Amino acid sequence: MHIFLTLVWFLCCGYATIPCFWFAAHPYARFWRQQRRSPYYALLPIWAALIATTCALTWRWHRERLYTTPWAWIPAALLLAAGFRLYYLAHRGFTSGQLAGRPELESGNQDQRLVVSGIRRRIRHPIYLGHLLEMIGWALGSGLIVVWWLIAFAVITGAIMIRMEEGELEARFGDAYRRYKSSVPAILPSFRTRSTSAVP
Repeated sequence: MHIFLTLVWFLCCGYATIPCFWFAAHPYARFWRQQRRSPYYALLPIWAALIATTCALTWRWHRERLYTTPWAWIPAALLLAAGFRLYYLAHRGFTSGQLAGRPELESGNQDQRLVVSGIRRRIRHPIYLGHLLEMIGWALGSGLIVVWWLIAFAVITGAIMIRMEEGELEARFGDAYRRYKSSVPAILPSFRTRSTSAVP
């Protein structure tokens, strides 16, 4: 159980630092595009350092639990399954390169298109919602206090990240993205069928 809890904590440290990785990449997209080598040769070590720093800061509490009950894994399993389902739906019609941000960060990458089909007809950022559901699922099931702290950190930094990303998308796609933004929610999905005919 101690090993399992350590793995949950470490995984959530990775999830929680995703916005910080984004801050190191996208605001400096012009700089990264000017590099001869792929920016990920630098960005992935930066992310590893961010995860290591988060682990070092939270290590002291990485096994402290609010509760210990196997029943908590029932709602946790549902949330984890929902998160993985969102990942699957978000990948449909969306390349791995787009998910990794390669069109924005790599020079010569021409895969610049606005995807508004599939799950993105109901939610603009399904991957980010998937990350959040995964973290909440692990927090509920494990009862780890530190994971709830990491969730709070991820929500605050994630809100800033989404706001900055939306500005970047508006700059790239103009009115098409603004129309899309006005009709589809960012994080909480709409279950009404929405028309995207006005959006190329």
